[in-house]
Amino acid sequence: MSLFTRSRQQSDSTGDGAKPDDDAGGAATDGDTGTAEPDAGTDEAEAEAGAEADGSEAGAGLDKDTGATEPDGDAGGAESDSGAVEAEAGGGVGAAEAGGGVGAAEAGGGAAAAHPGVGTPARNEGDGTDAQDAAPDEAPDTARAGWFGWRRRYPRTARGVSVGTTVLAGALVFFALLVPNQMEKIEFASFVRIPAEGVLLAGLLLALPPRPRRITAVVSGAFLGLVTILKFVDMGFYQVLARPFDLVLDWILIENATDFLRETFGRTGQVLAVVGVIVLFIAVLVLTTLAMVRLTNLMVSHRHVAARTTLVLGTAWITAMTLGVQVGSVPFATKGNAEFLGNRVDQVRAGLKDARVFQKQAAVDAFAKTPPDQLLTGLRGKDVLFTFIESYGRVAIDDPAMAPQIDSVLKEGTSSLKAAGFESRSGWLQSPVTGAGSWLAHSTFLSGLWIKNQQRYRSLTTSDRMTLTNYFGKTNAWRTVGVVPGVRRAWPEGKYFGLDHIYDSEHLGYHGPYFSWTPVPDQFSMEAFQRLEHGKKDREPIMAEIILASSHNPWSPIARMIDWEDLGDGSVFHQIKKEGTNPTEVWKDPEKVRTEYRKAIEYSIRSLTEWLERYGDEDTVLVFLGDHQPVPTVTAGDTGKDVPITIVAKDEKVLDRVADWGWTDGLKPAENAPRWGMDKFRDRFMTAYGPQN
Repeated sequence: MSLFTRSRQQSDSTGDGAKPDDDAGGAATDGDTGTAEPDAGTDEAEAEAGAEADGSEAGAGLDKDTGATEPDGDAGGAESDSGAVEAEAGGGVGAAEAGGGVGAAEAGGGAAAAHPGVGTPARNEGDGTDAQDAAPDEAPDTARAGWFGWRRRYPRTARGVSVGTTVLAGALVFFALLVPNQMEKIEFASFVRIPAEGVLLAGLLLALPPRPRRITAVVSGAFLGLVTILKFVDMGFYQVLARPFDLVLDWILIENATDFLRETFGRTGQVLAVVGVIVLFIAVLVLTTLAMVRLTNLMVSHRHVAARTTLVLGTAWITAMTLGVQVGSVPFATKGNAEFLGNRVDQVRAGLKDARVFQKQAAVDAFAKTPPDQLLTGLRGKDVLFTFIESYGRVAIDDPAMAPQIDSVLKEGTSSLKAAGFESRSGWLQSPVTGAGSWLAHSTFLSGLWIKNQQRYRSLTTSDRMTLTNYFGKTNAWRTVGVVPGVRRAWPEGKYFGLDHIYDSEHLGYHGPYFSWTPVPDQFSMEAFQRLEHGKKDREPIMAEIILASSHNPWSPIARMIDWEDLGDGSVFHQIKKEGTNPTEVWKDPEKVRTEYRKAIEYSIRSLTEWLERYGDEDTVLVFLGDHQPVPTVTAGDTGKDVPITIVAKDEKVLDRVADWGWTDGLKPAENAPRWGMDKFRDRFMTAYGPQN
């Protein structure tokens, strides 16, 4: 109770009938008309007078001449024609029902009625508190005049806006509670469920006192927004990597994603995408918080209905869970958010523990103490090329929509290489990743360790663990080089892999255009390797790691094969790019994406096999493989991680050493060909080509 209010009470008690001028907005009367603007959705303070007159409550004196009441369009309070009073107490606003502009108060067991027309708030003498303090604190909203008083002028419109806003708030909270974290799981049945978390939260909010309830509403709304954002991020990761976002290990991938956007859609596309994501995330946080607060206020203002509804929903949830009721294939009673968060907690714990596990695994190396002269003796004098074809996954061979064309390319390559004197064997490897993360697959293949996340990759590249390329260098029998056209900036990890020289996109002599993400077409990369290394005279044997990038997402536009003599400095590809497709248009249709992906794989395989047929000799050994499966848009939701691997050589002794592997003859592995983890290849390869074999 403010001092100003006390002075008003004293003035009123004199009975002189003077109308106080309320500068503080506590109450305003004009003697004839007045408007009571009650707090939106608040519990009205009832003044008990023991009788009702003309259908209106007699808690405050009713002016019988002008006492008709009219519900406020926003808050359901009373508007009168003869001066309603707004009661002010402790920063809150109590709603008053009155025909004569009187502040109603609830006190003890009786009513303290103010003199009609005076508008003095009654004081609760029973417990020493203001009447307004006795009013319920759970006011859900405030019926203010609105901008320029529009709520007073358009009460029905205001009412409609209020109802519409409440409905939208409920829909948003309902959506946030039930939306799955995978796009393919979003269906109508997903939203016809009872979320256990929503029922429990509603019960908690109804049970809490006013101040803790408000805090809980804000915190739970913000937390629900964060969970919703995490679900959205998961959707993106499932669309690209076929797995959820790792809260501990995946932050580095966000930077990689923005780089991909810039390289594919330009700087403007990158900026627009990043700004759009930031705005969306902020909007989700703010809106879920406001929606939760609004629904909490609504429940409190209709406490009895809300309590009964919560009880009914809780009973229905228990019954449906016990009986296993389903809507289609979706359980009607769900605790999906609790399970979602529980999985994330387990994921974080595993991520934090993974560093220690990996350290122990990395310490075990069967060849660490092998003398250099006993390493890779079965390949001495040979040029050994380990070549990765970006996104070359099993789907390219097995999918009925792609298999005929890819099968034709592989058969054609097998036949032409055989005519040139080459034989080949093929099998399957399981990659640690799918959709993206090529460097994790490359390091797994070369290190003999399962590099499934960025934390392991960093630990590996800062350790002294020997890779396959390191062991070739350790023998001093090979010059080790890397051809990495996808690298466009400093690559300090290259030193870790023990490569004597690295040719990135800036050092291959290419003066043609980028093909979306791909800086250099595969055919030119292979020709550059021939010009810069393989084609030199009087050279030592070469061990090369070659990463072909033309089959990298987004597969539009893609290059096409031309005569090797016409490659020149790559300028010819300017016209070829103009003839290609637009990635923005292609990605509007999943079938177009799959078609362009298949064409890109065909191009990469032809670039490699034609190079080998053209430049390979008795001392050339080619090992080529896919690094991972493409994104789910191409795999149609298949989460398999198998990739093909092939060894090609003219020297029969090279393939004799892997005869016991059981691989399939030719460039295409049989469906039942052996399948190893990619981390197993290093040791098997070094064993097969070591002196003990």
